[in-house]
Amino acid sequence: MKYYLYLIVLGPVFLFSQERITGKILESNNENKEVGLAGANVYWLNTEIGTVTDIDGGFSIVYKPEFRNLVISYVGFKTDTLIVNSPKTIRHWLKSTDNLDAVMVKSRKQTTAKSYYKATNVINVSSDELLKAACCNLSESFETNPSIDVNFADAITGTRQIKMLGLTSPYILIATENIPSIRGASQAYGLSFIPGTWVESIQITKGAGSVVNGFESIAGQINAELVKPSTDDKLFVNLYGASSERLELNTHINTKVNDKWHTGLYIHGNTHNKRHDNNNDGYMDMPIFSQINLMNRWQYTDTEKGYVSFINLKFLNDEKQTGELDFRPENDKLTTNNWGSEIDTRRYEISTKFGYVNPEIPWQSIGVQSAFSSHKQESYFGLNAYDITHNSFYANAIYNSIISDSRHKIKTGLSYTYDHYDEFINAGALDEDFERTENSVGAFFEYSFNNLELFNLTAGVRVDHHNLLGDFITPRVHARYSPWSKSAFRASFGRGKRSANIFTENQQLFSTSRQINILNSGGSVYGLDPEIAWNYGFSYLQGFNLFGRKADVTLDYYKTDFKNQIVVDWENPTEVNFYNLEGKSFANSFQAELNYNVFEGFDLRMAYKFYDVKTDYTSGRLERPLTPKHRVFANTGYETHHDEERFGHWKFDTTFNWLSDQRFANTVSNPVAYQLPERTPTVATLNAQITKVFSPQFEVYLGGENITNLRQSNPILGANDPFGANFDSTFVYGPIFGSMYYAGLRYKIK
Repeated sequence: MKYYLYLIVLGPVFLFSQERITGKILESNNENKEVGLAGANVYWLNTEIGTVTDIDGGFSIVYKPEFRNLVISYVGFKTDTLIVNSPKTIRHWLKSTDNLDAVMVKSRKQTTAKSYYKATNVINVSSDELLKAACCNLSESFETNPSIDVNFADAITGTRQIKMLGLTSPYILIATENIPSIRGASQAYGLSFIPGTWVESIQITKGAGSVVNGFESIAGQINAELVKPSTDDKLFVNLYGASSERLELNTHINTKVNDKWHTGLYIHGNTHNKRHDNNNDGYMDMPIFSQINLMNRWQYTDTEKGYVSFINLKFLNDEKQTGELDFRPENDKLTTNNWGSEIDTRRYEISTKFGYVNPEIPWQSIGVQSAFSSHKQESYFGLNAYDITHNSFYANAIYNSIISDSRHKIKTGLSYTYDHYDEFINAGALDEDFERTENSVGAFFEYSFNNLELFNLTAGVRVDHHNLLGDFITPRVHARYSPWSKSAFRASFGRGKRSANIFTENQQLFSTSRQINILNSGGSVYGLDPEIAWNYGFSYLQGFNLFGRKADVTLDYYKTDFKNQIVVDWENPTEVNFYNLEGKSFANSFQAELNYNVFEGFDLRMAYKFYDVKTDYTSGRLERPLTPKHRVFANTGYETHHDEERFGHWKFDTTFNWLSDQRFANTVSNPVAYQLPERTPTVATLNAQITKVFSPQFEVYLGGENITNLRQSNPILGANDPFGANFDSTFVYGPIFGSMYYAGLRYKIK
């Protein structure tokens, strides 16, 4: 009998043949609606054999004739014991211990889920959540999630930058199916290279992540699971068009080759050729661009022997052009005729994943991951040129097993990373090639203890040898304690270390007239030392019923303390200086979040965030520029009752964001005409989307971004003299284009 066993590290689903019990655990309600319970414990009484249900409530567990009593438990629900005499499929509804006879409890599956049982603070974002917005690429997938902040890096490239815990994306390990993918040369634009329709789900881990995925994570980890050829639609088409005249097409074509092989061809293309200047500063508000993105995905499954493999082949060509409205590359490139920029990227990737689960001992498994990428970017910004070639190879081998019984689990393995960088920079006085090779070999061990409902502990350590960073140890610990129903207290700490790619991670500096200075201290990368930080976190999750409806509240506090950081100092308006931290640099983050099912079909999510992010610059301790202290977030979603065979149904989603004032980097030494105030105005934006689902195969959607039409006035400093000493496009704190509306359709064949 086929069944599924999810390996947390590998991400894909492993299938093998053996007698098993499969099924689904659901929440009991008056209408027996299918509300799956994620994280329910399913185990054989008086044995060491057990499992936990997935995000939809599904499970699979080995069956033997001597097993009779199957126990199902979940915090806040009555524990049930089922008598099972043969391998079969089970659908079982658990009853809430909080239910009263006079109270009707109705709920539906949340599109964003938090586990009461995992030791790590993980947020699972489903594909349904991604559909609440246009979600054209991964950088636009976090608009409805309060844990991730999305903003624009500059006024020129239109690049969206994400932050977690007050820190930018280089401090977040961003992976695709647990293979680190947005790193190195792809750090600036890589999030826009993963189309949203390719993403099946996203896992967001706050704080120190697992040692299995590497040593670079500092603020957290984001993992994007891609759709699988064996479970994705045979045909999927998504057409998108925006009022900005941006057009996009996504097509998935999946085929079953034979009983063991499935393959999928995924095609993404987008284009924008309209020159907009809504603020009348003479510059395009957004770049004109075109992108073609292809992926061929192969999945092999041997259900008899317990093998599964994935092979991914990817190709990307991305071209952007921006600058003054009159800029034409054929006449103006690298001249003072008109200021303009082009960023052309070509990228090839191949990745493989192999997994084996022992059919006789299902808690033992082996996984091997590997990935190679070649990334080449050629770009210029006015008179500044920046080219980078980055070839990368990654391999990871993982062994999973248990110690004594299924409460004690281990993961151990080896990893290898190779990166070769070749950068050319011609910007003012800096005209230089930077070339280096980094390689590292590491071993890791992670132990997890789980006594089901009360306490979890995950403790890991890895030892790495790096040719430039030396030998070092990375410890990380996560713990969860649930003293009462529907509660989870979590604590974590961990260390991260990384080499900063100062140019590719800060490409907005090339869209300025600033002089670039590296204050060399004899370090191994650009003459600078590696970045090292400790992250400490505490969170509390509590679920409850409010007026008979489901609700939960989360309180998070995280502190990131840098032992060394490459300080990017913008405080002199004619320079950008890179140097090792001397003193303190820290990021304190507090978040309070409420999720509430107000009434049938209507969900409310509200959050407040407070950031205290400061660094010791050569000029003193200052707030990190353009980082608001206070943020308010609200998201509402309403879905009507529906009869798919007759009329379909409607979905309504809105998202509100408010940002407090932010500190501008110092411009006091500029001429008065080019000085900015100390702080920005506050920013408030509203996005909305309406979706009409006509049938399981067809739906259309209409939406708007920044409906309040907020615009930052004069986002480019010195726009009237782009080749002068005061030109700077990095002082961006809010939208530039104004309101943007879009429409699209989705069609699929199962």
